[in-house]
Amino acid sequence: MNLESLDKKYVLSTYARNYTNFTHGRGSKLYDENGREYIDFAAGIAVNSVGHANPVLTEAICKQAGQIIHISNLQVIEPQAKLAQRIVELSGYDMAVFFANSGAEANEGAIKIARKYGETRFEKKRYKVITLEHSFHGRTITTVKATGQESFHSPNFSPYPAGFSYEKSIADVYDAIDDETVAVLVELVQGEGGVAPFDKVEIQKLASFLKEKDILLIVDEVQTGVYRTGEFLASNLYEIEPDVITLAKGLGGGVPIGAVMTRHKDIFVPGDHGSTFGGNYLSCAAGLAVLEILSKLYDKGLLHEVLIHFESKLKGVVQKYPQLFEQEVGLGLMRGLRAKDGQIVSKILSQSMEEGVVILKAGRNTVRFLPSLTITKEEIDEGFERFERALDSLL
Repeated sequence: MNLESLDKKYVLSTYARNYTNFTHGRGSKLYDENGREYIDFAAGIAVNSVGHANPVLTEAICKQAGQIIHISNLQVIEPQAKLAQRIVELSGYDMAVFFANSGAEANEGAIKIARKYGETRFEKKRYKVITLEHSFHGRTITTVKATGQESFHSPNFSPYPAGFSYEKSIADVYDAIDDETVAVLVELVQGEGGVAPFDKVEIQKLASFLKEKDILLIVDEVQTGVYRTGEFLASNLYEIEPDVITLAKGLGGGVPIGAVMTRHKDIFVPGDHGSTFGGNYLSCAAGLAVLEILSKLYDKGLLHEVLIHFESKLKGVVQKYPQLFEQEVGLGLMRGLRAKDGQIVSKILSQSMEEGVVILKAGRNTVRFLPSLTITKEEIDEGFERFERALDSLL
């Protein structure tokens, strides 16, 4: 039985898979079972932040696996405490951290923080959370309901938790707030919604207003965090101070980890929240290695150089293929090309794979790029040469 048949027979069908069988990777290059090379502009959907087989991350994982992989959170875990410290220090915010296993779990934790805040701080209970249309916050029953895309709210999984509403724009949030609103949950750059950044001044005004009204600002940085937009957090780039921030994806470099951090450091007490696997030795050792690698790149200015180079390549594509693309969008290494015809995006992805470059789709009409943050200029150049060959074949 070949791999495709094996997968279809034994794995639940929840993904429209491509059946290229990757066997190993180096940096931003992947290799399939036939030895064919691909440039990876997807990084496991922003997860492989330091590339494939990074020697520093590999050594950290192997060393930790040879000591302790996991114990209960009923005991103190040294790398967990050190990773929390490092995250807080790099963020510049006075916060405390809870570790989970994914972005959805991190967002669940954020919502629980908001709900308890609304229960304990006010005379009348507040529980409503406002999010935005085209947002994406996870696949659990609660986080899928928090997601502002009707297509995710299938009746197959109803009834959903109450207390969520969705606004078309930041400007609409103000009128949606009532005396039961406890929080506003936003992505500063909507990833699944089409790689769409919000206006900085608009976000800053909202943050100031919410602070005045004692309403929590929760920023979902599952995809934008850990240097993806050029700063450690997109919140740093937008120069705001959220009440709650969630992280995941690139934090572990491929090892599952999520985190929720908040300035309300005493909001939870023992028993309020927990996780069996969250923040274990292995995931936190990986997180520490990832932050060591990326913080050095940032401090040396090398990350900024790569961001500028990648952006220039995208702009070149828009200029060269005006019949295909309207504009380049996004921030840092969270980028997209807005296609004029949404129908052609799937063909672009398929043909790009044929040419040996892995890319993604976002929203209805966006070709999405989420390469590793350690990608080299040479890998970028080669990737775009292959991408343009794919585009040429479609014209």
